[in-house]
Amino acid sequence: MNTWLWALVLIAAVWAAHWGAEHLSKPLKKLRKQWGFSVAAGGALIGLAAASPEIGINITSAVTGVGDIGLGTMFGSNVIAIPLMVITAYIATRHLKNKNKDEGHQEHKKEHLLKVDPTAVTVQALPYLVIVAVVAILTVPSAWRGLQPVDGWIMLGMYIIFLAQALLRGKKESEKVEWKKKEIWLAVAGLVALGLGAFFTVRATENLVSSFGLSQIVGGLFITAPMAALPEVFATWSVAKSGQITSGVTSVIGDHAVTLTVAFFPLALVGLPVSNFPLFVTVLSFVGLVGILYAAFIHMGSRKSGHGFKRWQVVTLGSVLLVYIAVVLFGVLNILSSTFSS
Repeated sequence: MNTWLWALVLIAAVWAAHWGAEHLSKPLKKLRKQWGFSVAAGGALIGLAAASPEIGINITSAVTGVGDIGLGTMFGSNVIAIPLMVITAYIATRHLKNKNKDEGHQEHKKEHLLKVDPTAVTVQALPYLVIVAVVAILTVPSAWRGLQPVDGWIMLGMYIIFLAQALLRGKKESEKVEWKKKEIWLAVAGLVALGLGAFFTVRATENLVSSFGLSQIVGGLFITAPMAALPEVFATWSVAKSGQITSGVTSVIGDHAVTLTVAFFPLALVGLPVSNFPLFVTVLSFVGLVGILYAAFIHMGSRKSGHGFKRWQVVTLGSVLLVYIAVVLFGVLNILSSTFSS
């Protein structure tokens, strides 16, 4: 296949994986209501379905021996997605229709505020930052550098703790829901689409990086991760436009908490050394930075104006994303130039 054909395969594969994830998430949303979990807490559960494309990509990467693609996708998606989802939700909610708007939304628009439930900080953002810190402790020190099987089991345990605390702290009264056979069959079809999409996403990325002369981790960072974020952008736009602002903004944290724990597991299980340590540390630092800013900006709100993201904070997150792209690209270009010159 030529480069353009593999690019089309990548696009189709990513969309197939996210189509599958979407149909897996619907039963989980019903379970959230049936079991009486809050929206913010339910995001941690629904994130399991939302992150399933990344889980599938990492399983495929580990099994086929191209783990660096999964590694780049896993960390790159965490840096890219959080600012993108906040920016998308902010823009979407500037034009909410009156019938869908939350109470007081017009006032929030005047204040240039994207209102978010403050419990998102304690239920999701702070535990997510703990997960990022544990990943750094397990992979950065020279004695433990790289991903090892024991790291995978530790991170899997971290997700169980993250999910348990989110669900228990967000408990509410249960709701009655109706289950349809069509939804169940679509969930099964979604699982199949997810597996096929993940496999061809990895295969396409592998061939594209080979065509461009890039390393696999760079392919994961700049090819697979941005592509994987696009369906999430459209989903966040749709959810935020419907007036479910907290759900649209907080689901990204639940999603990427899963990415750094459950999706971490298959790569660690096969043992994955870090081939480009400076690049790895740089990307991991930005993962921590965007998580810290996300939590801090929501927490900085007040009872009077409300918690959430003000316009300057949304712009700041976007600027951090641009700085990340510039810094990592500069480092990659330097590596390429050194390789060609030698």
